[in-house]
Amino acid sequence: MTSGKAGDPDHGVELLWRGAEPEPRPGLSLGRIVRTGIELADADGLEGLSMRKVADRLGFTTMSLYRHVPGRDQLVDLMRDEVLGEHEAGRSGADGEDPPGSGWRPRLEACARQAWQIYTRHPWLAEVRGSRHLPGPNAIAHYDYMLGTLVGTALTPSEVIAVANLVGRFVNAEALLLIETRREERRSGVSEEEWWGARDSLYERLDRYPTLSYLWESGGWDHPEDSFEFGLRRTLDGIEALIRHRDETRDETKLCEECGTELEPVPSGRPRVYCSRACQQRAYRKRKSA
Repeated sequence: MTSGKAGDPDHGVELLWRGAEPEPRPGLSLGRIVRTGIELADADGLEGLSMRKVADRLGFTTMSLYRHVPGRDQLVDLMRDEVLGEHEAGRSGADGEDPPGSGWRPRLEACARQAWQIYTRHPWLAEVRGSRHLPGPNAIAHYDYMLGTLVGTALTPSEVIAVANLVGRFVNAEALLLIETRREERRSGVSEEEWWGARDSLYERLDRYPTLSYLWESGGWDHPEDSFEFGLRRTLDGIEALIRHRDETRDETKLCEECGTELEPVPSGRPRVYCSRACQQRAYRKRKSA
């Protein structure tokens, strides 16, 4: 039984990284529980998800679910990793490689768009809040690919990580706005456009604000920019400007980060960081013992 392990992060890792299950026999399985949780969350959001509702949908008792997953939090982590397996970015070639000549920007943009499509299919993903949700193999594979789109540019290793995280947070923020809008529309039965269109009592008070009045009279709200498209383009523009600046100012002389020996340039692919395997292992041992 897994009951009693709901607060054990290591057990959560074991669940997420358990590997592919054999085709389930008739009855209850972890895969069926996860898929049912996704169906419920797709329909009602995370607020409509509970172990009892999953059990009722499957026709089992709630206690029988705890033999497979210790609690709701672990179920949400499993559901999250399952839907993140829908990412296709980085799998365009026969072996999952990108087309020859594709640069960092189209690959990173494809990552963001894939993530956005998954969020629109499963809006509850944006409701998975907090900094301690364990990643599973699908989440790590996608994150590794995102990082790989930027390795080989002029960005430093810490900037590569920061840029990937920035793009991920942008998509998440847009998805959160989307789910909040949908929730209000379901609750009220009134669309966002209709609700704001009926706020004449507010608009008649805005003529005292000159900038708002100017933009209104100039048609600034007649054809608004698509929030996701505009934000993604501007985010990528900023990253591109940073990479261009780094390219213009970087010193092409590369030194081993462990011993300081000058490194031989590599024609393509991941840049070298250490001059030898021995230096790499020494650096790893230092980081591990720090």
